[in-house]
Amino acid sequence: MKVLRADEPGSVEIAAQVLREGGLVVFPTDTVYGVGAVVDRPDAVARLYVAKGRPLDKPIPVLIADLDQLEKLAREVTPEVQLLAQHFWPGALTIVVPAQPWLPREIVRETGAVGLRMPDHPVALGIISGAGGAVATTSANRSGEREACTVEEAIGALGDAVDLYIDGGRTPGGIPSTVVAFEGSRLVVLRRGALPVEVIEEVLRSRSH
Repeated sequence: MKVLRADEPGSVEIAAQVLREGGLVVFPTDTVYGVGAVVDRPDAVARLYVAKGRPLDKPIPVLIADLDQLEKLAREVTPEVQLLAQHFWPGALTIVVPAQPWLPREIVRETGAVGLRMPDHPVALGIISGAGGAVATTSANRSGEREACTVEEAIGALGDAVDLYIDGGRTPGGIPSTVVAFEGSRLVVLRRGALPVEVIEEVLRSRSH
């Protein structure tokens, strides 16, 4: 287990390399600390479940570094999804979309879907971009326990199960992202979080007028 400060020269590049090699990395986001594995290493994603004690039927969301990843990871991008992505990313909104068939089962589980988000945090975006643009990421805590807002809390929860911790200080948000999906064009709220649902609904309404 290694800890690097986010402002140390080369720390972002080192984190990206650890991820590319199949390691687990904890890093700060705009909401809470996340623990991630690259999307094309099912073995690494499987380790996320073990590290967190996460139930095996719970899919793992994916953080992305740019909008191009939406097309790569989603089997279908509806106008509604496109609108919310362009309006709220980077930011505290996770959008659940039909997953491309190449995504490992360790991420998608039985759902056939994947939750995508672009975090509004330069360290997170730098690491994700360096690791290939998409990192399967879940909150850096034991399942069912409180999310970590500092690297110390993350270390206390996950310890040696993680290869590298990036310390970016206390996360600015402290509240997990809001999670939404669509049934047809109807918005379904799966988790209320940092982004108020009313703001999302307002953006969708403004488009339909």
